[in-house]
Amino acid sequence: MLDRFPFRPKEEPIIDMMLSICNIKILNIKKPSMKAPSDRQIRATQLRAQINRYDYYYYVLDTPEIPDAEYDRLFQELQALETADPKLITPDSPTRRVGGKPLEAFASVRHRLPMLSIRTETDTGPDGARAFDAQVRRELELSEDAAPVEYACELKFDGLAINLRYENGLLVQATTRGDGETGEDVTQNIRTIKSVPLRLRGVAPEVLEVRGEAYMSRSDFERYNARQRAASLPTLVNPRNGAAGSIRQLDPTLAAKRPLSFFVYGLGEVQGWALPATHSAVLDALAIFGLPVSVERAVSLGADGLSAFHDAIAARRDLLPFAIDGVVYKVNRLDWQRHLGFRTREPRWAVAHKFPAQEELTVVEAIEVQVGRTGAITPVARLKPVFVGGVTVTNATLHNADEVARKDVRVGDTVIVRRAGDVIPEVVSVVLDRRPADTLPFVMPKTCPVCGSHIVRPEEEAVARCIGGLYCRAQRKEAIRHFASRRAMDIEGLGDKLVEQLIDQEYVQGPADLYALDTATLTGLERMGAKSAANLIDALERSKTTTLARFLYALGIREVGEATAMTLATHFGTLEALIAADADALRQAPDVGPVVAAAIRAFFQEPHNQQVIGRLQATGVRWPDVARQPVTTASLAGKTFVLTGALDSLTRDQAADRLRVLGAKVSGSVSKRTDYVVAGHEAGSKLDKAQALGVTVLDEAGLLALLDQLKAEDSQ
Repeated sequence: MLDRFPFRPKEEPIIDMMLSICNIKILNIKKPSMKAPSDRQIRATQLRAQINRYDYYYYVLDTPEIPDAEYDRLFQELQALETADPKLITPDSPTRRVGGKPLEAFASVRHRLPMLSIRTETDTGPDGARAFDAQVRRELELSEDAAPVEYACELKFDGLAINLRYENGLLVQATTRGDGETGEDVTQNIRTIKSVPLRLRGVAPEVLEVRGEAYMSRSDFERYNARQRAASLPTLVNPRNGAAGSIRQLDPTLAAKRPLSFFVYGLGEVQGWALPATHSAVLDALAIFGLPVSVERAVSLGADGLSAFHDAIAARRDLLPFAIDGVVYKVNRLDWQRHLGFRTREPRWAVAHKFPAQEELTVVEAIEVQVGRTGAITPVARLKPVFVGGVTVTNATLHNADEVARKDVRVGDTVIVRRAGDVIPEVVSVVLDRRPADTLPFVMPKTCPVCGSHIVRPEEEAVARCIGGLYCRAQRKEAIRHFASRRAMDIEGLGDKLVEQLIDQEYVQGPADLYALDTATLTGLERMGAKSAANLIDALERSKTTTLARFLYALGIREVGEATAMTLATHFGTLEALIAADADALRQAPDVGPVVAAAIRAFFQEPHNQQVIGRLQATGVRWPDVARQPVTTASLAGKTFVLTGALDSLTRDQAADRLRVLGAKVSGSVSKRTDYVVAGHEAGSKLDKAQALGVTVLDEAGLLALLDQLKAEDSQ
């Protein structure tokens, strides 16, 4: 074995006690058949158990039990046995860590439970800790004299987030975070990480998904680069990029050459395990299963405890054997976590506090604008290359026109550059006494540098945007993804990877081009067989028959979500009437204010958008006109509904649409401001919370009766 730590004897008596607990059922060996196992089978089983044990002591507990030479002898003996008789190879054999055949591409995997990101608090001092603690106490409705909230405090590792899935104790899949909903299958590469157990210790749950971070330690990073330099091969820039690049190697044998480690910090899907009461106890239990959990964690009380943990880790940051960029605080009690729930795509019960970033001086050589996938126009400073926080920085964000003006950044200026959050470079400030005499203030362009459409900046918004969303090349992928999404045109089978291929190969330049696709074109794409192509063609044809509300939502008009699209459809009745409406007419529609009206007018006045809509209609996209249904006093305007459980006669989406038509707001969480909770079959914690708060609960029959009553009143 290369690059192993020097041998040292066991130091922690607690390890033996812990292993005596979890060694009850290490291998989960099936009952033997009638035929007795051969001597080679018995020896291979013994070797696997020994090597897995030594790997656990070495890579997880950092307490090697045997010298390297003895470990290598056992490993080579197992390899020889498996080579002579491949039937002896098992999925959890240590020899399987060396990797398999190279992949052509990573397969997409949809997470059973989304991998959500944790909100980052900008104020990392005592005030930030107090603000988070106050928010938690307020939302838990704790009195001032209640005991301090208990928090689990951890490190924010600087690596790559990974989900590991174990079934009956065996590692079956590893995936990246991706967009939170869908990640990439990197199982072969994760198997090369020695600290990741291929089989859990003890009696494992039926299904156990754990979330954690793959990272490269500082010492492994330095040793790897030293070997690369000695062989005149490329070196890694920093440990974080080394970890991400290793995991995303298509050839797992190359990934195996880069030494990575892993820490577990949370859970995904779990079946067959009664969870402990607290997050800290969950991590303790995961450690007993043989999973690597950082010892740099603590349970703290209240805001003062959070600040103390932050300051203690900040003082030791550079002494840690791995890179971190902050700390994370989590409400420790799991029942309180469930009560607090989520805000959009972030948990309300956790927050990250990042450490101050490193800063350097450099010169602005140019200022350009970039067009984001949603049309946001971002000024970017092109910099004289400078090494900041482990990477060479050549570009830095200037955020928006107001920020450029506030900092007065100009071409030729000497500026302070920071890697904000140790990731995104930004210009902090200008060194004015080094400014050349001939510099000029930056002026935001009036037209998009990509497509030539107008750039507009809505009132009270800091971000300027290109309004050629359906036409602009920079926004094309996002526009097509949104257009095809389930709540928009609902084109089943048109996933993100396929959209990328169609656009990258220039088969699709706008949404209308989707309807010109044929099976010959589709079958020429990666992972598209004849049946998949035929199914997609059928889905495209079905999507041509839609509703005006879905079509408006699919257009991706700024400020127009599902509820507003439904309101516009029912208020104007036809697309032609909506396009012809001026700002005053638009504001007559319920819940359409000046900002929304301006965004709608700007969208429909853009010639490029008009052309795309015309092309879509020419392909056969159609919808019935809507009977205008102005909202009356009998409507549900101002009422908030929450849907939970399964309904019989309509889907939850259909129920939500019917409620929105009547002016209701449909929310995903229950609070004191909720007016009604509609509970179907197998309603869960939302129903419990509604009953606890005294919120009116309707079953499906009650909901339908309410909708029928309001419909009858509206028709009078």
